[in-house]
Amino acid sequence: MAKLRVGCPMWAHRPWVGRFYPPGTKSGTELGLYSSWCNAVEGNTTFYAQPSTDTVEKWREQASGDFRFAFKVPRVITHEKRLSDVATEIRSFLNAIEPLGDLVGPVQIQLPASFAPDQVDVLFAFMRRLPAAWSWALELRHPRFFDGSIAHRRVDEYCNQYGVGRIVLDSRPLHAVPATSDAARDEMRNKPDRPVVLDAVGANPIVRVIGEDRPDGTLDGLLAWVPQVVAWIDDGREPFVFVHQPENLDSPGLARAFHEAVAAEIPDLEPLPAPLGQTSMF
Repeated sequence: MAKLRVGCPMWAHRPWVGRFYPPGTKSGTELGLYSSWCNAVEGNTTFYAQPSTDTVEKWREQASGDFRFAFKVPRVITHEKRLSDVATEIRSFLNAIEPLGDLVGPVQIQLPASFAPDQVDVLFAFMRRLPAAWSWALELRHPRFFDGSIAHRRVDEYCNQYGVGRIVLDSRPLHAVPATSDAARDEMRNKPDRPVVLDAVGANPIVRVIGEDRPDGTLDGLLAWVPQVVAWIDDGREPFVFVHQPENLDSPGLARAFHEAVAAEIPDLEPLPAPLGQTSMF
């Protein structure tokens, strides 16, 4: 069956208790519930710290068999050491998540906005050394990687050559309206408004849709992706679409609503699981 992966930036979001998770849900048990709402997660937790063996074992026990983690490599690799001399850190990270087996989807390499085209040789050397047994995806934020320049084209060529997908950061819904909360203002500062580039997304396109405070506005931004996602699926790809909001109050319901919209266009799309302890969609 055709498959679409949808999810959120996290699973242990306590405001979802009593809304998407049953009242009284204990901290540390949310992943099992989340994996009944969504079939993927962005996995931001690994950006901040490498998980322990015990933590990974708990994740493996709670996640369903068809679930996928799209972990981010730790920031020590991307933001502190900026991809230089990181072979030890990459191997340590992959060893940490390897017990999850098939639950691991594309591994995300999120670079800071200060990582500029004059550093592409460092990026290319890093990409050449990535273990081919893993699926990789790259997120760039410096504006000169989006202007059609030589650097832009070279990155796409390398991504295609080494099987590394480029992550699409779509912050248009966030920047389309004035911020109405401190969280939205923080998101506007942290999530740049970059052109949408689709030239080298690979076999598992990853789209991160950064929405606004209102669920309706975020949903409008999501629904604009339906034709492209349908085309990717028709082309034999398995896309990942992650839903962000400034406070992520409605993200699981929005992710499912997007999946339903795509399913309306693709009748044989594999359905999402039935939510455990469902309370509301929004």
